Amino acid sequence: MQFQVPQFIEIEDKIFGPLTFKQFIYVVGGAGSVFILYRFLPFLIALPLIVGVTSLALGLAFYKVNNRPFAFMLESSLKYLLSNKLYIWRKSEKKKEAEIRPAEKTPAQATLPRMSSSRLKDIAWSLDIQEKAGKN
Repeated sequence: MQFQVPQFIEIEDKIFGPLTFKQFIYVVGGAGSVFILYRFLPFLIALPLIVGVTSLALGLAFYKVNNRPFAFMLESSLKYLLSNKLYIWRKSEKKKEAEIRPAEKTPAQATLPRMSSSRLKDIAWSLDIQEKAGKN
């Protein structure tokens, strides 16, 4: 038995003339919003809002960023702006040589270099990364 396999499934169908369904909804929604703004607000107040709504509606309908619809970029930027962000700052503590007294050092400490725990973690992390990179 032979079956027909659908092709070009990523391309949306043009339903309303040269517009897809999403484009039609964006344009009609923008036009309706512009009409409402024009009817119910004074012209000098409505004009900047009309320009903003028109540019947003046309951008959503036709503009693409990196071959992806503008709606995806707008959604991603809103998620980024509204989500929690974690900023980590690690202060490195450096001891001055004058603070360490030579009398306090034992012979074992004098011969072996001391490593801070943060430096040790950095070295262990870099070794893990090199090990994982070698496996791939």
